[in-house]
Amino acid sequence: MFALPPGVDFTQSLLAGLRTRWPDSDPLAPPKTEIYLNTRRSARKLRDAFDQGPAGLLPRIKTLDEFATEVPLSDAPPLISSLRKRLEIAQLVQAMIARSPDLAPQSAAFDLAESLVSLFDEAEGEGINPANILALDLSDQSGHWARAQQFLSLVMSYFESSGPGNEARKRTAALSLINMWQVSPPETPMIVAGSTGSRGTTHFIMDAVARLPQGAVILPGFDFDMPASAWKALEKEGSGEDHPQYRALTLMQSLDISRDEILPWVDISAPAPARNRLLSLALRPAPVTDQWHNEAADSTDIQAACAGVTLLEAPDSRSEAGAIALGMRAALENGKTTALVTPDRQLSRRVAMALSRWGIEPDDSAGRPLHLSAPGRLLRQVAALFGNQMEASDLLALLKHPLVATGPDVRGQHLLHTRELELWIRRKGMPFPNADDLMIWQEHVKTDASKTWVNWLLGCLRSLGEVMEADIGHFTKHLVTTCEALCAGPEQVGSGELWENIAGHEAKRVMDDLLEVSDAGGTHSPREFTALLLSLLQDGELRNAIVPNPNVMIWGTLEARVQTADLVILGSLNEGVWPGQPTPDPWLNRNMRRELGLLLPERRTGLAAHDFQQAAGAQEVWITRSIRDASAETVPSRWVNRLVNLLSGLQEQNGPNALKEMVSRGQNWLDLLKKWDRALPEVSPASRPSPRPPIDQRPKELPVTAIQTLIRDPYAIYARYILRLRALRPLQQSPDAPLRGTIVHDILDAFIKENDLSEETFLWVIDEKLPTAAPWPAVQRMWRAKLLRVSSWLLETEAVRQTHATPILFEEKGSVTLAQTEFNLTCRTDRIDQSSDGQVRIYDYKTGAPPSKDQQKHFDKQLPLQAAMAERGAFKTLGNAHISQAAYIGLGSSPVFMTASLEDPTTDEVWDQFCQLIESWMQPERGYLSRRAIEGQRFDGDYDHLARYGEWDTTATPQEDDLI
Repeated sequence: MFALPPGVDFTQSLLAGLRTRWPDSDPLAPPKTEIYLNTRRSARKLRDAFDQGPAGLLPRIKTLDEFATEVPLSDAPPLISSLRKRLEIAQLVQAMIARSPDLAPQSAAFDLAESLVSLFDEAEGEGINPANILALDLSDQSGHWARAQQFLSLVMSYFESSGPGNEARKRTAALSLINMWQVSPPETPMIVAGSTGSRGTTHFIMDAVARLPQGAVILPGFDFDMPASAWKALEKEGSGEDHPQYRALTLMQSLDISRDEILPWVDISAPAPARNRLLSLALRPAPVTDQWHNEAADSTDIQAACAGVTLLEAPDSRSEAGAIALGMRAALENGKTTALVTPDRQLSRRVAMALSRWGIEPDDSAGRPLHLSAPGRLLRQVAALFGNQMEASDLLALLKHPLVATGPDVRGQHLLHTRELELWIRRKGMPFPNADDLMIWQEHVKTDASKTWVNWLLGCLRSLGEVMEADIGHFTKHLVTTCEALCAGPEQVGSGELWENIAGHEAKRVMDDLLEVSDAGGTHSPREFTALLLSLLQDGELRNAIVPNPNVMIWGTLEARVQTADLVILGSLNEGVWPGQPTPDPWLNRNMRRELGLLLPERRTGLAAHDFQQAAGAQEVWITRSIRDASAETVPSRWVNRLVNLLSGLQEQNGPNALKEMVSRGQNWLDLLKKWDRALPEVSPASRPSPRPPIDQRPKELPVTAIQTLIRDPYAIYARYILRLRALRPLQQSPDAPLRGTIVHDILDAFIKENDLSEETFLWVIDEKLPTAAPWPAVQRMWRAKLLRVSSWLLETEAVRQTHATPILFEEKGSVTLAQTEFNLTCRTDRIDQSSDGQVRIYDYKTGAPPSKDQQKHFDKQLPLQAAMAERGAFKTLGNAHISQAAYIGLGSSPVFMTASLEDPTTDEVWDQFCQLIESWMQPERGYLSRRAIEGQRFDGDYDHLARYGEWDTTATPQEDDLI
């Protein structure tokens, strides 16, 4: 048994030890040696080390997974793929849930199948008969176990009939080979290196290799500084699986050897021996943490241990990633190799993105997830449309996907049509664009190219929403066919660029594999198929085709066990990340797992602790964490807490000062990050705008509804009517107040035109108009209920109104031209009633609160102006009308009938004030001031961003600019 201390370059140390043991006189010694490593990346790294010279024959370098191939199992049935097994078990689970719906929801079938496969594979890998699970005596447990047994019994029969799984075959092959060694041990050297033996089969192999005459096991990150008393405490505790050296202890126990019998593989010093001693002390088992004071080193040892350590506690994950990227860039410029070690894929992606600012491409051991690649996103987007009504955002996201319409010479025209369609959807406010909407747009555009494009699009998407329950094969074929047609483009064959490049090849492989086993899938809902597709794509990873920088690396904790760098950064050291949260187990609790001999959550924590201790032994180390994540404050990792507490308590050894220096070094990088962010070009805040365009450019016509805006926010008039900038409506039309107001207007107009003031007619009109105008079932019910709430009041007051006058005009347009300024004022009146004596009443519907008297007097002059216009012949059918009343019909939560004052001021006075207002705007010195008199505005105006409101406030002095 051999080992290497934390922090050493495992590959180079392994190579050095091999060369010292191979005799120079025998050049055939290397190829006689078999070396088993824990990962393929470790095997590649060892081969690369041999390639650096000197020239010689290579040993046989393999991974531990290849150990099972040494002995073929000729009598075993063909191995069932894990995907087929999952699908077949999901069918069994679905059938059981259908018989007993109280067991679980149908949507959980795939997840339950996955957890069952994992449980039985784990049991086989640990050498446990799955039948032992059902044999557990749990009479004191709750009814949960009785329900779980129904699933387990069902799956047990499946596993018995399908033959041994992959883990069982590995263990059987290993046992067969080891039994052969008992009779005829290998005559050549055999080495297992880099593994901690955390899994049952691996532990079994390492035990057997260590007993061979020419066998050797080399443990990574072994704590040579932990005293015998701590090893004994770890052994006596019986529950120390969360300690970093516990796996080494179990191997020592199985071999019946002591700590002193584990020898250094090579005579090499650790990069930071003082830090290894400090970490060994900090990570002692809980029963012997009293040794913190008894065995504390002197002050020089503490200073040496902490000299190369930086403790960086960033305020958030963005700052953590930015500071790490700065540190990695600085190390690269200084000619150092640097590696980020973290189990947090989100942090690693953030760091990679931050490094890309300087053109640095890190060598990421995990690659890129397939489901986030372009083909993966397209497959998920299309699958999400199965059985669902397509929203405008779904359609535009699909059309703008970089792989859609990538056939020969079609991409440019496709993007042009997509842009035009998007503008149309925004103008019309279509929340759920359908085939009819697309055909209406095509009729509006009226080109042959647009007709071809729409026909192609409808052919691709028409039937997606109709796909309900179907078998896996149908879903898969439909998905692939649709994606290929979308990527080919109009009147094209093939699949465009969908299956090209590394991501396309991997996505094609996943879809082919799914199609191959689709006969085992059974019938599922679109949501279940989408969940299955996502899980399959998440399992895929892509290696970047761009050659990364070999000196900047991002490793997972497993890859970091057997390699190191000049600067090692340990990222996301927070509880729940490193160490991670225990994986939920729907079948067995902790005591049941212990009784069966399955993996406990503490074992994973112990492995994570070993990875921390191994990586923290590098020459220069950063320990980083974020104080807050996206939702709440975080808790420091238990190992960081132990280290901080240990240093804080070593007062006599100058521990607090060493800790302070560690934190100070981290803060320096955070300060540098702030300076870097502030180093961007400074932009001076804008002044409050008040542009003064030429008189001939000022609007010569405004609707009456814009007069209040002219008074309150003249800049909005300038942007809308002079610059001719129209605010784009949101892509996804929401059931907001303006839409509700429009719909209520239409309903009331249709109801009044029926000339039947009965409640039945009112309900009939509501049910006719709402479904098409508001295509959201829940919104239809809410708005219908609001209308019914005011229906009694509306019908009663409407009957009274119609005794005085008869409705004659709806949404009537009118206009009046001012002779002095040649300014034209227009309007569209909601409703005009006329009595038998010719007097006219003007009504305006409001779904919100009508304007107050003060608002009408100073700002909201819509109804008085409409009355004044009617008196001046604005409406051709009425002539110069006499207005007897102008009123608001409020249909909000508290319905109200509010008249507008036509006497104080009179309509003539209102008109004179309006003429003076328009004349003042025809003066060149009058500027269109932004937000002149905004009253209680809760939302930003359509043009506030153009005026750069926020860089100034309403107390700022306007900057009046004369425009040419």
